[in-house]
Amino acid sequence: MTRMMIELDRVGMVYQTSSGPVEALRGIDLSVAEGAFISLVGPSGCGKSTLLRVLAGLRPASAGGIVVDGQTVTQPISKVGMVFQAAVLLKWRTVLENVLLPAELAGLSPARYRDRARQLLTLVGLGGFENKRPGELSGGMQQRVSLCRALLLDPPLLLMDEPFGALDAMTRDDMNLELLRVWGEAGAGGQRKTVLFVTHSIPEAVFLSDHVVVMSPRPGRIAEIVDIDLPRPRTVETRATAEFGVLSLRIHDILTGRLAGAPGRPLQSLA
Repeated sequence: MTRMMIELDRVGMVYQTSSGPVEALRGIDLSVAEGAFISLVGPSGCGKSTLLRVLAGLRPASAGGIVVDGQTVTQPISKVGMVFQAAVLLKWRTVLENVLLPAELAGLSPARYRDRARQLLTLVGLGGFENKRPGELSGGMQQRVSLCRALLLDPPLLLMDEPFGALDAMTRDDMNLELLRVWGEAGAGGQRKTVLFVTHSIPEAVFLSDHVVVMSPRPGRIAEIVDIDLPRPRTVETRATAEFGVLSLRIHDILTGRLAGAPGRPLQSLA
């Protein structure tokens, strides 16, 4: 039986602002299997980033239920690693010290995680850069450090909010390949992590994912879920296939309203 890492039941989110309430999310029903790679795409302001924050317990949902790894989310959870669009590294700390930061914040001994931090840096091609400062690294290298930091405590769930959006096209492509490799190799005991990945790039979503969740304009709802049946491992050549183009066009047509979605349909199980 497939084990579910994420279960969302009619999740809604309303922000209270000085000009009145703003409904960001409405009726999100979604179940994601352990080890799945899911991308969220949708127009700006549709609540993609809000959904990640609600999942992490950084913001309480206004409605519905949220379960992560079998536990109801009512406060910030420790079973999650987060990667943002900006690397958000501390410029006065070395690369290694930045990667070790989650252990310090959790009240754990950084020395216990030093070997793991070095292993992760080697995994993403940054072996030998442990004592460099962020200002000495390129944007892509900084995001690799950010990814290592998110993976340090080996969380079962990785939430990524447009992590490569600020990178140039070639570096972004390289980071996509790097992420898929790390996703397959960085988990304990050979178990892939569950990934929720927010992006505005349809090709990026198709290239990375097992399923792409297409969201409607605000209030964000699930308009359609597109299964990505492309074989793994994915390569540069994958992007040149007819199947890749068909999937990308389908998602584009859903986003632009050329295909009717199915907002509000029952709980979706993504394995």
